[in-house]
Amino acid sequence: MRSRNNAGLNRERIIVEALHIIEGRGLGGLSMRRLGDALEVEAMAVYHHFPKGKEQLFNAIAAYVTTARVVNGLSEDEGPEDEELPAAGTSEEDVERIEELPWEQRITLWAEGYRARLLTYSGALSLLMHRAPRTLAERRTAALLDGALLDAGLTGGDVAATRDALLGYCLGSVGHQVRHAGREDAPSEDEALSRFRFGLRALLRGATS
Repeated sequence: MRSRNNAGLNRERIIVEALHIIEGRGLGGLSMRRLGDALEVEAMAVYHHFPKGKEQLFNAIAAYVTTARVVNGLSEDEGPEDEELPAAGTSEEDVERIEELPWEQRITLWAEGYRARLLTYSGALSLLMHRAPRTLAERRTAALLDGALLDAGLTGGDVAATRDALLGYCLGSVGHQVRHAGREDAPSEDEALSRFRFGLRALLRGATS
């Protein structure tokens, strides 16, 4: 039975449950009614948090999935800059800590964290191909990558182009891994991570040579 007591229902809980549905049924299997059933609340309780409906929910899911922790163990306690986006991201303190590392290590830590999050929510990959929500975490990530690339000696438009290449590489690499999952010749996770690191090093060498 659905509960009319919506205490404890928040945007992040809704997003996480929506991702569970997407993982099991695909994007087409997600509806506000089904989401309400899974949360044991009326569908209108979901609309209370996402009054613009599925499009607003999809944008929030994309923001949630693409918010990568830069370093394992760093805090994700971050207030949302936009009320339409979930609370998550890399704090200013986290950025200051990672900026103390060599530039290539900064980028590698970010890339591996981003890859891990994309793999965790791989059912939403197709959604990410059409949505790029603007968040505070996104701008902090851009600043972190740009700072590392400037330290690597890049200048001008090469910084933005390389940042775009890094983001595209992570998304494409995960998409390739997910697409081939289950095949007899699919690499193990250890091998897939090794290949990811090899490609990342090659990209960085090419960009900074």
